[in-house]
Amino acid sequence: MSRKSTPIRAKETANTSALPHWDMRVVFPGLDSPLFAAGFQRAIEKVDVLESLFDDNQIGGDNLRDRVRDNEVEGDLAQATVGVFEGVLSQINETMEVVGELSTYVSSFIATNSRDTQAQAFMSRLQLQGVRLSKLGTRLTAWLGQLPVEQLIQRSAVAVDHAYALEKAQLQAKHLLTKEAEELAADLSPSSGSSWAKLYNNFTSQLTILFELDGNQAEMPMSSIRNLAYHADRSVRQQAFEAELQTWETASVPLAAALNSIKGEVNTLVRHRRWGSALETTLEQNNMDAASLDAMMVAARESFPDFRRYFRAKARLLGQDQLAWFDIFAPIGESNRVWLYSGAADFITENFATFSPKMRDLAVRAFREEWIDAEPRAGKRDGAFCMRLRKDESRILMNFKETFNSVSTLAHELGHAYHNLNLAGRTATQRVTPMILAETASIFCETVVTKAALSQVSPNEQFAILEASLQSSGQVVVDITSRFLFESALFAQRQERELSVDELCALMIDAQEQTYGDALQTGSMHPYMWAAKGHYYSTSRSFYNYPYMFGQLFALGLYARYQVEGESFCTAYDDLLASTGMWNAADLAARFDIDIRRPDFWRSSFDVIRADIDRFEELAAMRAAERTAG
Repeated sequence: MSRKSTPIRAKETANTSALPHWDMRVVFPGLDSPLFAAGFQRAIEKVDVLESLFDDNQIGGDNLRDRVRDNEVEGDLAQATVGVFEGVLSQINETMEVVGELSTYVSSFIATNSRDTQAQAFMSRLQLQGVRLSKLGTRLTAWLGQLPVEQLIQRSAVAVDHAYALEKAQLQAKHLLTKEAEELAADLSPSSGSSWAKLYNNFTSQLTILFELDGNQAEMPMSSIRNLAYHADRSVRQQAFEAELQTWETASVPLAAALNSIKGEVNTLVRHRRWGSALETTLEQNNMDAASLDAMMVAARESFPDFRRYFRAKARLLGQDQLAWFDIFAPIGESNRVWLYSGAADFITENFATFSPKMRDLAVRAFREEWIDAEPRAGKRDGAFCMRLRKDESRILMNFKETFNSVSTLAHELGHAYHNLNLAGRTATQRVTPMILAETASIFCETVVTKAALSQVSPNEQFAILEASLQSSGQVVVDITSRFLFESALFAQRQERELSVDELCALMIDAQEQTYGDALQTGSMHPYMWAAKGHYYSTSRSFYNYPYMFGQLFALGLYARYQVEGESFCTAYDDLLASTGMWNAADLAARFDIDIRRPDFWRSSFDVIRADIDRFEELAAMRAAERTAG
């Protein structure tokens, strides 16, 4: 159910084909400006003040247990602790606001131009402040782990508002190293795991490939080469794929070193902190339990035969028995529609309005205030993301291509911005949202736009959009499962030794064969996907994959509720988004009568996708029959 709304025109430029760069001048005029220098100094001073507050109150001090044990009046202890806790938490939230805004500002320069050495230097200095904050966070966790948190919650309204964060801190405290060891790990991070991650991002963003396209030979960034996977000409797709693999092979030695080092560091810290595995730590980070993950994965594996039906149907339309890897994103259908950026902005804004004025206004503001950087160019990061800038304001990076896939990507990232909007009234601590729930609003908004497109466009375009939707679902379910299997095997084998380039490629091919199966041609897998996906290169976020599947399936379930409940759903939905950092996943789902620990819920979400696959097969058969008749 939806409401009609007057379309809102997005901001136009003189050249409607021009792709925008985001506007960061609303924060500081530039990295050379005195205002930025003052803002940078203010951030450092905020960390100084917070550090002094910790020291003055002996937060995480070695003698805390003695102070607790020696205090004979439990009530006095709790009363004294309340004031300290509330003062410390207030300073933490203020500091995180200031440092977060500054970090987003500096990273915006690096994300769009990794060769910006000035921004890189500032980010390096900010990382040192991040180390200090990490140490303070560890001290706070240790302190909270030694306190009677239940009594603290009883005596403090602030503690009540942050109850879930306190509960998590108590669990995390059980897995801390000694104070000295945690400080050493934090000190080493910028020159160990974080440094390898930085190498990966900078190195891969600067990779270029000499490639001939339409008779013109030029150096193209890797992001542009990978975008040729969507090219209509199969020979171009194949040549781009082969050029990509050759370039990854050439670059594989430093990338393998980075990946081995990052996973080795994670394994070492997991072992010393007495976690069962790297996966267990991510479940804790995601406010999720193993039963929920297992239930989702059971349903995912059950869906593979259905996805293979889709892949085979697409292969037949391309004149193949099976898809090659470079055919997965091939455009099919007879639609020649070009989705200009300005048209995409209009379409998204109009259809966000069918959900609520609040969602519409968010889109209008994002386009009007130039929150989005959409132009692909050398030195710019590949992919797409949204980052919170300040208060209710975000920034979005993407590399726009004139296809509906980019339209849905833009709607997806605006969904993240809508989530940030709903979280704006929360403190920095309350806003800490696990990845599995961080994808809820993005997938929901993407679904709103995709379903609208399917209902409004011509049959030819409907077929193309349905194909794009299934492309995305195939990536989120089938490909992400392959990434999950690869990373699981990598972590297990990395406990014994480093893996060679050939071994990493073999693990990746095995994972892809387990998931794509006979839907893809033998020998046509992507052995270097471990190099192409930056998600693997993080010490703080291992298994940066299954949360996307959770996000899509959870959002599909919520969208189904919206279809039934209509306008009455919107307020509850916004409340859910505002609460994603304050509940565990199972409790949040229970508010919508969803049990995520049972495969049945996930199967019902897959039913939505299966219906799309059924319809796709029908349309594909009709098109094949028309060709035969013609």
